[in-house]
Amino acid sequence: MYTPRRSTAALLTVGLLTSLPALAEEPRYNQVSLRAEVSKEVARDLMSVTLYSESQNADPGKLAAEMTRTMNKALEQARAVKDIKISQGSRNSYPIYDVKGQKITGWRERAELRLESTDFPALSKLTGELLQDLKMAGMDFAIAPATRKASEDALLKDAVNAFKSRAQLATEALGGKGYKVLNLNLNSSGYPQPYARGPVMMMKASMDAEVAPSPQVEAGTSQVSMNADGTIEVQMP
Repeated sequence: MYTPRRSTAALLTVGLLTSLPALAEEPRYNQVSLRAEVSKEVARDLMSVTLYSESQNADPGKLAAEMTRTMNKALEQARAVKDIKISQGSRNSYPIYDVKGQKITGWRERAELRLESTDFPALSKLTGELLQDLKMAGMDFAIAPATRKASEDALLKDAVNAFKSRAQLATEALGGKGYKVLNLNLNSSGYPQPYARGPVMMMKASMDAEVAPSPQVEAGTSQVSMNADGTIEVQMP
């Protein structure tokens, strides 16, 4: 019985030694996190205008009726123009007190009208007409959602190619012989704030002119970006 045990032990030792070269030949990898970004300037093609009416009266009922007539007139004018998105903003009324702050002497009301369009000439002309009865709270320019999506889709392929270029550079810097992508995330870098222009600087003519002035349009551009974030494994020799 002693001799077979020695033979079994010898066989196990030989088997273990035989498996060691196979383990040593397994490829070795190093993980690397990378980020690539591509961007381009895109014209702001969406114009938004906020107009408002503000008035006061000792009789709150008369004040509300007056404000309603003014805003209804503006709405009718705006609805007559094609491709204009119309929405009513906030409408608030609040009391006016005497110098002692104890007695209500009147009421003040404010109502807003918001207009939006990609047709700049039409919205600019309409704004000039509405300024006969309303005041301008602000004018903004942004990239329309459909334009932004098209721009991001066009940048997606560029972002992937930029990531692959960085992955190759990282592989060469580490002395690797190849790499594989473990994960890759593609995202836009966020939405820039609308570009606002103050109403005073945009008037082509004085408010005292016989013809209603039209706001000048200088929309400018915004940068649209696409990021590629991911991790690769670099195969070492």
